[in-house]
Amino acid sequence: MERFFHLKAHGTTVSTEIAAGVTTFFAMSYILFVNPRILSASGMPYQAVFLATVIASVAGTLIMGLFANVPYAQAPGMGLNAFFTYTVCFGLGFSWQQALSLVFLCGLVNIAVTVTKIRRSIIRSIPPGLQNAIGGGIGVFVAYIGFKNANLLQFSSDAQSLLTINGAAYAPKIAYTDITSVVTGGGIVPALADLARPDALLALTGLVLTILLMVRGVRGALLIGILATTLLGIPMGLVDLSAASLSASSLGDSFRELGATFGAALGPQGLWSLFSDPTRIPLVLITIFIFSLSDLFNTIGTFIGTGLQSGIFSPSSLPEKSEGFRTPMDRALFADAAATAIGAICGTSNVTTYVESAAGIGVGGRTGLTSVVTAVLLAVSAVLAPVAGLVPAAATAPALIVVGVLMMSAFREIDWRDFGEAVPCFFASVFMGLCYSISDGIAAGFLFYCLVKAARGKLGEVHPLLFVSSLLFLLNFILLAIL
Repeated sequence: MERFFHLKAHGTTVSTEIAAGVTTFFAMSYILFVNPRILSASGMPYQAVFLATVIASVAGTLIMGLFANVPYAQAPGMGLNAFFTYTVCFGLGFSWQQALSLVFLCGLVNIAVTVTKIRRSIIRSIPPGLQNAIGGGIGVFVAYIGFKNANLLQFSSDAQSLLTINGAAYAPKIAYTDITSVVTGGGIVPALADLARPDALLALTGLVLTILLMVRGVRGALLIGILATTLLGIPMGLVDLSAASLSASSLGDSFRELGATFGAALGPQGLWSLFSDPTRIPLVLITIFIFSLSDLFNTIGTFIGTGLQSGIFSPSSLPEKSEGFRTPMDRALFADAAATAIGAICGTSNVTTYVESAAGIGVGGRTGLTSVVTAVLLAVSAVLAPVAGLVPAAATAPALIVVGVLMMSAFREIDWRDFGEAVPCFFASVFMGLCYSISDGIAAGFLFYCLVKAARGKLGEVHPLLFVSSLLFLLNFILLAIL
């Protein structure tokens, strides 16, 4: 164990890595149930997507742990799965088989970008101020996920602000049933939720408990907080123990249905049909571009925000030149890119590095052993899915909020007195939470950074790759507006 993962060199132990892996699993296990619900709306078999989610997550996380030796978990990304269903399938008219082939091609693009070291060079091109803003912004984003999962927030919208329902334009005279998604505009107003609700009350109790454990310096405070909050949820009726009964027949159904999605991306209804209509080829290329750009910068943001801040990655991980995949950063970037292609073949949307890995890193995870533990638990969840579902979101939410607090320490490295530096850093960090997107936050930071440099007559100081990335983001926003 020591020889393979180099635990002492990373200042960690087996017990710490196991605790970190368990914490990461609980923080991200919701995706096993949410991803099938979102993708099945496109017509994909629910049980097949569930198993594809497990297989792709296990494969990607194992590659991250065994090949890159870093404590990151991978799974189908939230936001990217919604884009898959509601934009690519419903909005643009692609079949789910074709959408999977688009994800597969996105994976190949990201592999090419990684092998040619473009992704690593992009990370090097980001100035220290923006890197710290991204790190603090990831903290804002993670904490917001926690508040949302805890149901401590509620949102109200007037009817005039409703834009779409179930991916189609809102029509006031239609009586809607079976609503799966609602998009509203500027009329939405956030507010504190009713704290008398059992889930909100449980999350608030867990948050207070976790903070007290952290302040007292208790080892494994985050994991203890998750387990204790789960136990508190039993008498409150938020943990359904009866659901823990195992269902081998359900697993059998999943394997039978998996045949419908496994390999569909490369089949006659997938890749073979994608380019059959020459008039849709520009749309195909645009969609691959949007998929790739979002996936690319989600990972970059996660690695900068958690890896560089915690010491998992160091400046030495980003040498000017290196052969092959000699550094942890190179291997981690390749693992992330390969996981997307693997996920598409299995039958799920883009697999990406999970920002919830920050919860395990917060416990002390520093090596690939954390990822291996998470991958084992993900694999076991294929059989014990009801057991994995026992831990309510209200129990993992406090850990995410506390990790967000810890990560926001990166803001202290930013010179907020320099308005030219403060503006791009503000947008890079705050937009992540407000837009619920790491890549959108990075895009805002890049664009305002270039704007400030241009206004000061110092556009020549902008690294060419950062400038090109900003132009690609701008093109991305234009294309999304057109689509």
